[in-house]
Amino acid sequence: MTTSPHPLVVRARSLAAEVLAPQAERVDQEQVPASSIEAIKRSGLLGVNAPQAYGGSGAPNSVAREIAEVLAGACCATWFVQAQHYTPVLTLTKTELPAKERLLAKLATGELLAGVAYAHLRRYPRVPVRAVPKRGGWRFHGTVPWYTGWGLNDVMLLAGVTDADEVVFAFTEAGQQSGLKASPPMRLAALTAARTVSLQLDGLWIPDEAVALHAPYESWAAGDRPKPANASPAVFGVAESALSLLDQDDPTTKGLRLRLDKVRRQAYALADHPAPHEHMEERLALKTKAFDLMRTATTAALVTGGGRALDLDNRAQRLAREAMFLLVQGQTAEVRRAHLGALSAAY
Repeated sequence: MTTSPHPLVVRARSLAAEVLAPQAERVDQEQVPASSIEAIKRSGLLGVNAPQAYGGSGAPNSVAREIAEVLAGACCATWFVQAQHYTPVLTLTKTELPAKERLLAKLATGELLAGVAYAHLRRYPRVPVRAVPKRGGWRFHGTVPWYTGWGLNDVMLLAGVTDADEVVFAFTEAGQQSGLKASPPMRLAALTAARTVSLQLDGLWIPDEAVALHAPYESWAAGDRPKPANASPAVFGVAESALSLLDQDDPTTKGLRLRLDKVRRQAYALADHPAPHEHMEERLALKTKAFDLMRTATTAALVTGGGRALDLDNRAQRLAREAMFLLVQGQTAEVRRAHLGALSAAY
């Protein structure tokens, strides 16, 4: 956590307290409202990791993590919708392709909100989405199993794999169009409000100037592998919200908070390590410990709430379901093995 609040963190706390948290239980049962997304766009938070030259803040990772904790702790569904935005921003930041000049400033300033459709790449050698060169652009065929923020995002960053085992990331409008059809919104045990759909791609054409990344799959995968191994700030945010429902003077609460703070410090120190491929076992172990503490904190909140916690309008059970979602969000085979191994060793 930052020692003195960054202006964007102050803004995030205000947004969480005034907009997100007061309606979180209602949003959980309905859907993330466009008004919340507009408030986030106006806040400047969408440019936290974007270069100042393009209208962003260029803030350090510690600020981005603290913002994520604050927003996820207030309303995890709203956090998850806007969290999709940061990968497209970083992808454009690292490229010199024409898409950078067309889109980065609009994403950095919050004029546009971006979603992502690339997690299926982690299923390789299975290829759910194939990219085929065609007439100065690319046609995409296949199925995107999960796409979050449908109806809220302005653009999406879509990825596919070529016959030559290359990845192609390209931007397109986040809406129904020729060659792209969305399923009805999924009904999920948690975060249904985030408007998640699957996408059917039947020759969706995207021009070359919308391409943000074109590289061998192996080089992309090497850079992607460390990311899911680090503990998510959202886990700490949900755990903190659960702890706030407990008696703050109770020794159990104090002990849980101390353990959570320790794991957070260790996890973030590794996330900032200059060699992201090192200490993988330690990263995964800390991620698992963070999961365990989040689960303990949300369970304690349920126990404290008693029978009232079964009410769908109850904050404790909402946090418990959000915690369940975070256990599998961004999960890879490597993360799954580490988590199951830790659970097995505990008994």
